[in-house]
Amino acid sequence: MSQTVTDFEVHDIRFPTSEQLDGSDAMNPDPDYSAAYVVLRTDADDSGATAEGHGFCFTIGRGNEVMAAAIEALRPHVTGRPVPRTAADLGALYRDLTHDSQLRWLGPEKGVMHMAAGAVINAAWDLAARQAGLPVWEFLAGMTPEELVSLVDFRYLTDALTPDEALAILRAAEPGRAERAAVLRTEGYPAYTTSPGWLGYSDDKLVRLAKQAVADGFTQIKLKVGGEVGDDVRRMALAREAVGPGVRIAVDANQRWDVADAVAWLTALAPYDPHWIEEPTSPDDILGHAAVRAGQPVKVATGEHVANRVVFKQLLQAGAVDFVQIDAARVAGVNENLAILLLAAKYGIPVCPHAGGVGLCELVQHLSMFDYVAVAGTWEDRVIEYVDHLHEHFVDPVVIENGRYTTPAAPGFSARMRPESIAAHSYPHGPVWQARRIEKEEGR
Repeated sequence: MSQTVTDFEVHDIRFPTSEQLDGSDAMNPDPDYSAAYVVLRTDADDSGATAEGHGFCFTIGRGNEVMAAAIEALRPHVTGRPVPRTAADLGALYRDLTHDSQLRWLGPEKGVMHMAAGAVINAAWDLAARQAGLPVWEFLAGMTPEELVSLVDFRYLTDALTPDEALAILRAAEPGRAERAAVLRTEGYPAYTTSPGWLGYSDDKLVRLAKQAVADGFTQIKLKVGGEVGDDVRRMALAREAVGPGVRIAVDANQRWDVADAVAWLTALAPYDPHWIEEPTSPDDILGHAAVRAGQPVKVATGEHVANRVVFKQLLQAGAVDFVQIDAARVAGVNENLAILLLAAKYGIPVCPHAGGVGLCELVQHLSMFDYVAVAGTWEDRVIEYVDHLHEHFVDPVVIENGRYTTPAAPGFSARMRPESIAAHSYPHGPVWQARRIEKEEGR
């Protein structure tokens, strides 16, 4: 008996991370890490077993209810469908959600509706991989080049990447897949940590956490910048002294600057050898990124707020970035991220994913590991971001050993939250938020 998706469950889940300034940066000083979370449920198979697929969008608090409502609007596209199991099934779902003739007017292919589609598509990948008994990275890496190409929407891309070029990239990487997968299982994947560098942290906390990161095996850390230039120079000097010359320090402005400000600011930071500047200006400003890259010596990275594959294409065509930073929950899920991985491979630009947010480390590790096995075939100059917040709320949390992601082995996308965490942190009626409301009303 063929199984069907019969239920579609959406939750508004928020964590009060602003209380400790975890996640704070120049543009987002008080984030409450949040997830608009979706669960796909199926009817029973011949043995009586049902299945689930889990996905989410990441936000930082207010507005998470809007994202949850957008996911809920996709219910009619998903319930009643056969359970996705193949590339053909997952490609069809991706096209149905992103090509809807009326919903795409709300983008097109950008913003809340596009991210909602990504949450549902990622949940479908979680479900399909669980059905196959494989983690998503391995499920993807087991597909043929032809199947992988069929997952990608090449509309608007063919001036930069054609299906035949994508097929050639994947076929070139095919011979070494098994060997690279074995290396992953043995060595894990390189990581860097942002945990020391939140803008709201004191100097003492910055120094202590930077030293701890090096002791834990990380060879790269990241600092948030963009408050005051003097403060940033001081903090960068302290971090460099704490970690020494052999550890990379990336910096992240979170879109804080105009182009001229970025060039001046980075010139001031340059003596401390920043490895890259992340999001120096508006994520939509391709030419602005190119100007920042040309105007000062620090390499440029961006991508966590890039809306879709077309903007990534233009950043690459314009020579505007040195590092592509995909985000597992910003664009329309695995399918669109596959397109971006292929674009980056075509242009020879390393992919270093963004993962600063609840559950993003869990998801994006799969995409980088798949990239290493089946697309780029290398991890040279590639690292996955890691932050040490909120992993305890996931059934299959990431595991970091000696500054590297250990390779996930559990079936699925590592996206499933613990039921007790969902219940406790549901907004506004979960007990975590009820307690805070009562404290506020009592003036405590």
